[in-house]
Amino acid sequence: MTMTLGDRFGRSFPYLRLSVIDACNYSCTYCLPSGFRATSCRPPQLATDEIRRLLAAFALAGMRKVRITGGEPSLRRDLDEILAIAAAQPGIEKVAMTTNGCLLLRRVSAWKDAGLTHLNVSVDALERERFAAITGHDRLPDLLAGIDRALGLGFGAVKLNAVLLKGLNDDQLPAWLDYLRDRRVSLRFIELMRTGDNLEYFQRHHLRAGVVEEKLRAGGWRELPRAADAGPAREYAHPEFLGRIGIIAPYSKDFCAGCNRLRVTSTGDLRLCLFGEAGIPLRPLLQDDAQRDQLLATLGIQLGEKDAGHRLHEGETGLTSNLSTIGG
Repeated sequence: MTMTLGDRFGRSFPYLRLSVIDACNYSCTYCLPSGFRATSCRPPQLATDEIRRLLAAFALAGMRKVRITGGEPSLRRDLDEILAIAAAQPGIEKVAMTTNGCLLLRRVSAWKDAGLTHLNVSVDALERERFAAITGHDRLPDLLAGIDRALGLGFGAVKLNAVLLKGLNDDQLPAWLDYLRDRRVSLRFIELMRTGDNLEYFQRHHLRAGVVEEKLRAGGWRELPRAADAGPAREYAHPEFLGRIGIIAPYSKDFCAGCNRLRVTSTGDLRLCLFGEAGIPLRPLLQDDAQRDQLLATLGIQLGEKDAGHRLHEGETGLTSNLSTIGG
C-alpha cells in the first residue's frame, strides 16, 4: 500500500518530528524550570523495532525528512542505532536532530557516522552567565566548541535555536551578529509560545518576533524568498555575514498555512498539531511488520481530521503542558 500524507486543506506532510525520549537534563526557564520529573506510571518509550516500523511506514507514505527530538535525544543510549535506522529507510533524504548540545562535543562525530545529516542545537545566549541562568547549566564553552566541531564535519546544515525572552536574552542580537559574521550557520529566533503550565512566564517574557525582524531590516538584512517545501522560518541574509537568521513566529498571520510536519511522541502517539487537543495512539500498530497497511490507513484517516491551524491566539494550548513532552 502506498499513499501520500496530505490533508483536506491541500497541505502535504513530508516531514516527521519523532520524539525518542521525554526526559531532559536541562531546566530551562521557559520549558522545565523545576527540571524533568519522571512519573512511575508513564509508559515506556518506543523501542528500536517500533521506531523502525514507524519510520518505514511514514517513508512509504512520502516522508522525506525525519527529525529526532526529545526531551533531550542524546540521553538515549541507543541513539546511534536510532539514527542508523532512520538513515536506512528508502526515501528518507534528511535525518535531522535537535539537541541541547550537552554531549555534542563528545558525540557529534559518531552521530554523523551513524547517519545524521542535519543538526539543530539550542543556544539561548552567548554570554556564559546568561546561558546558565536560562538553562540551569554552565556548559556554554563546551557547547560552542561542539558547534565548531560540527561545522567541520560536512553536515547538510547546522542551525542554532534561540528562544526569544524579553528581559533575559533580548539584548543579545549584537553578540549574535558578531558570531554569525564568519560562521556558515543559520540562527533561528523562536518566539516564546504559551503552553499549559507557563502562563505567568509567558506574560512576563513574551517578545513579538516582529520586534527582531524590524531591527534586522534596519540593519540591512533582507528576507529571502521561501522555497516551496520551506518550514515555518522566515529567513534573512546580509551580504556581509556568512550566517543567516531565521524567524519562527507562531503568532503571525497564516503561520499554519505552510505546515508540512507531523509529530509522534516518545510513546507512539501521533500529534497532528503541536498544540492539538488529542493524541492518536499508533503503538498498537507497531508490533508487527504485517500491520503496515493498517498503520498507513490509520494515518490517512487521521489526517482528514487535521485542523487548519492552532488556537494559540485564543489561549488554547491543547495537550502540550511543556515543550519537553514532544520536542517542539
